Amino acid sequence: MKATDLHKHSFEELVGMLGEAKEELFNLRFQLATNQLDNTAEIPAVKRNIARIRTVMRQQELTAWREQQLDRSEDS
Repeated sequence: MKATDLHKHSFEELVGMLGEAKEELFNLRFQLATNQLDNTAEIPAVKRNIARIRTVMRQQELTAWREQQLDRSEDS
């Protein structure tokens, strides 16, 4: 999934997607350990998706924080 697609989701949806991606990574690692994984390239792809999700979540956190700081400065 591309980062531009992730920006369309709310923070709560991203948290759910992050949980699903972490679970998928766990399952892939388990399959690798038991020699059941056919395509080992899936592991780095899932790791990149996790990083993308975390990056977008952090961007949303920083945006919310900046807006809060602007609101406080305008009230003063």
